[in-house]
Amino acid sequence: MDSVRSPEWPAAPLGGLAANSATTRYGAPVGIAPATGRATPPAPPPTAPLPTAPPPMAPPPPYRPPAGPQHAAPDRGPGRVAPPIPVKILIAGGFGVGKTTTVGAISEITPLTTEAEMTSVGIGVDDPGGRSGKTTTTVAMDFGCVTIDRSLKLYLFGTPGQARFGFMWDDLARGALGALVVVDSTRLDDCYPAIDFFERAGLPFVVGVNAFDGQLALDLASVRWALAIGDQVPLIRFDARDRLSVRDALLVVLDRALDRATREGRD
Repeated sequence: MDSVRSPEWPAAPLGGLAANSATTRYGAPVGIAPATGRATPPAPPPTAPLPTAPPPMAPPPPYRPPAGPQHAAPDRGPGRVAPPIPVKILIAGGFGVGKTTTVGAISEITPLTTEAEMTSVGIGVDDPGGRSGKTTTTVAMDFGCVTIDRSLKLYLFGTPGQARFGFMWDDLARGALGALVVVDSTRLDDCYPAIDFFERAGLPFVVGVNAFDGQLALDLASVRWALAIGDQVPLIRFDARDRLSVRDALLVVLDRALDRATREGRD
């Protein structure tokens, strides 16, 4: 039992004798205990050196996960860049006014569309206008996204324009901070339901008159009068096919939503 060490005894230094060995306790000379059994091994020669303890092994290094993006520790230092804030924006309006085109022009990813071919069944029901070569229509929604800067990212949801898909508007509007109502100046009556919806919902919105072929059938003052919207609602002209024009329209929506949030914070 010379190799057992009680917890209350001090540990011997590495390479030395055990603290509770017979030599330490009784001062007996170190020797080899006689072997038991029928065979007795010969004693070692006097000049043979006594076996020494092997050198202590260095402790293993601490575990470090393999380098890689999936194992990288998050940077919590003072220079950490926060992820952009997600902002939900609706692109709404009547049938065939350019909502899908608006989302596709600005989205930094391939937009998700739910386009279906228009058939003869829709004649007299879905009127895209005389100047439109539209052959498909959105039957659910459009989706795209665009990063404004390091602190802001917009998620765009295009609504269906037909009245029979109006039941989806409540779900699409949930969590949105603002909306862009796209208008065709030759068919103003198509955008009345969208404007009424956002006025009832209390959601900030901007009216963007899409310049088909680069022209408007009515000037902006006449459009504001026909839509009966107040001066507090921004009314702009934009081109749904042009990325920069769509960007400027969305920035107006953001400014409108920020102004609304600031005024509500003061109340």
